[in-house]
Amino acid sequence: MRIKILSLSLFLYATSLACKSSETLAPAPPVITQTPAAPPKVYSFSATPVWSDEFDTPGLPDSKIWSYDVGGSGWGNNELQYYTDADIDNAHIENGILTIEAKKESFGGKNYTSARIVTKGKKDMLYGKVEVRAKVPAGRGNWPAIWMLGSQSDYGTQFWPDNGEIDILEHVGFDPAVMHFSVHTKSFNHVIGTQKTSTTKIDDFDTAFHVYSIEWTPKTIQAFIDGKQYFYFENSGKGWEEWPFDKKQHVLINMAVGGNWGGQKGVDDTIFPNKFQIDYVRVYSLNP
Repeated sequence: MRIKILSLSLFLYATSLACKSSETLAPAPPVITQTPAAPPKVYSFSATPVWSDEFDTPGLPDSKIWSYDVGGSGWGNNELQYYTDADIDNAHIENGILTIEAKKESFGGKNYTSARIVTKGKKDMLYGKVEVRAKVPAGRGNWPAIWMLGSQSDYGTQFWPDNGEIDILEHVGFDPAVMHFSVHTKSFNHVIGTQKTSTTKIDDFDTAFHVYSIEWTPKTIQAFIDGKQYFYFENSGKGWEEWPFDKKQHVLINMAVGGNWGGQKGVDDTIFPNKFQIDYVRVYSLNP
């Protein structure tokens, strides 16, 4: 009897194995491999300038680098000065320093003269770092600036603000020691009250030289004084209306008199001649 039971058990076990061996096995789930996201690009700049002006040669600014915006049109801001053309009284180099000098004098139908030097068509750039070591003048009614404008009119129907402005530094004399950094675009500009701006206070702005700089990449524009960051503007990726800064720009240095902003508290004529002094301009390229 035990032999029969054992034989039956063996038969059932063998049958079970046979049934299992005939079953179709489910395929193994596919192995999904994911490529890890690339880390954000870290931008850097050339160790040495791609061009610079150390203002070592006395006389007028180097004509290979600088041209002049000329006239007394008010420059869109109801400014009071006439910008002269290569006039050594308004723009001259001496002892390694470039001086932009605003003077109280009648010229071209205006009561003040000054200078606005530009690198347009000579040293245009797309991305990079700009450093300017400067001493900013005090005085109610003056409006010195270091800034950049688009070198072409590729965007929109108006050159400004559609093609962008980067303000490395602006200072208005009625608000002494307050340094302004801004960008202006079609979507963000002071005319409609949406400009992107940051300020800080530098108490010795008119007695000491400071390095005013920007770092401009495809992703951000940042502004610094003496290496300390004060301004940050990021590319939203929403189009040229917010970020027209994928085209070449050029550098401008000038000192306006009066105007919609600089002249809000009037002009103190006792400040003239008023001198904006620049030790150097250095431009570094964006590394690949």
